[in-house]
Amino acid sequence: MSGFLFVVPPLTGHINPAVGVAAQLTAHGHRVAWACPDPALVRRLAGADADVFACAGPVPGAPGAVRPPDLRGAEALRFLWEWYLLPLADAMAPGVAAAVAAVRPDVVVADQQAFAGALVAERLGLPWATSATTSAEFSGAYDGLPKVAAWLQRRLTELRARIGDPAGTADPRSSPHLLLVFSTPELIGPQAPLAPHMHYVGPSLAGRPAGPGFPWEWLDHGRAKVLVTLGTANADAGGRFLAESLAALRGRADRAQAVIADPGGTLSGTAGDKDVLVLPSVPQLPLLERMDAVVCHAGHNTVCEALWHGVPLVVAPIRDDQPVVAAQVVDSGAGVRVRFGRVTAARLGGALDSALHDPAHRAAAARIRAAFRAAGGAQAAAAHLERMAGENR
Repeated sequence: MSGFLFVVPPLTGHINPAVGVAAQLTAHGHRVAWACPDPALVRRLAGADADVFACAGPVPGAPGAVRPPDLRGAEALRFLWEWYLLPLADAMAPGVAAAVAAVRPDVVVADQQAFAGALVAERLGLPWATSATTSAEFSGAYDGLPKVAAWLQRRLTELRARIGDPAGTADPRSSPHLLLVFSTPELIGPQAPLAPHMHYVGPSLAGRPAGPGFPWEWLDHGRAKVLVTLGTANADAGGRFLAESLAALRGRADRAQAVIADPGGTLSGTAGDKDVLVLPSVPQLPLLERMDAVVCHAGHNTVCEALWHGVPLVVAPIRDDQPVVAAQVVDSGAGVRVRFGRVTAARLGGALDSALHDPAHRAAAARIRAAFRAAGGAQAAAAHLERMAGENR
């Protein structure tokens, strides 16, 4: 049997896809360990018995890493790299090296934003695979931004000199050995690159802790059902958007019910409401089986989980990779985009009507659903990693 070390940032959307792959490898008898700055988060998502090595590093909300909620575009990208991703890599590198020494893995599986995993593996001469938990960089996002691409490359070169092999040449975001992309060209679009070491495996979904009981009996089978969620990291920015969503959905209460995830507690006065259910968290995967549309921030995990279930979307990207993922949704035909910062109840309602009632959106979502399920998900990703480990033993 082989050993695998998953190196992940302390971000739910980047850990969740790896959880399903790790579970498959464990079921096949392999040794699996994790390196992450937040072991408690990994154990909450992967199970209390997960073997996790703590790596020092900033976590969301830590001093110096709190991003102003109104930051957008190039400034948001610069903040993400200079105040989060690069410091995270520097801080994680010693812990990743210690985990490698303890686990002695056959393969390091590095999240595409956990640069320390790739660079430490490269420096130690270990084979490493990339877990691409967002497909934004495979859509040609930087094709028209050569200065941005060059700036990012300079920062990575400087990082390699600090924690990696200065003679190395591989981009730590993209392993030359094995690149697992948790999407498919049907969503990414015709610009999706192809290479022998690249494998589009579709979403990796695994069972998750159920959390507090959800009132399934509340759902009205006579009305369309809509989920509104902005993910786990946008509570600081989502108050206005959720309020407009609430207003739009109340205006459609005769034909639609809504479940709104409100982790920041910005909405009130909905207790006992038969039309809108507001909760701090929801069991997203089982809930998506019953939804007719999803309104979200275009986070990669949420988009892929919705489309796995064939559910069309209204996307309102906020920052980071979300505008690119939103463009994928629109270009594929599987949904409608609205402006997060300027949306009104009327505009959101119109977009929602389109997502619910335009058969073209549902047909596109069904097409992507079929592609996702054919791609193999966690099982396919695990098989590729097993082959890589076997080839390098």
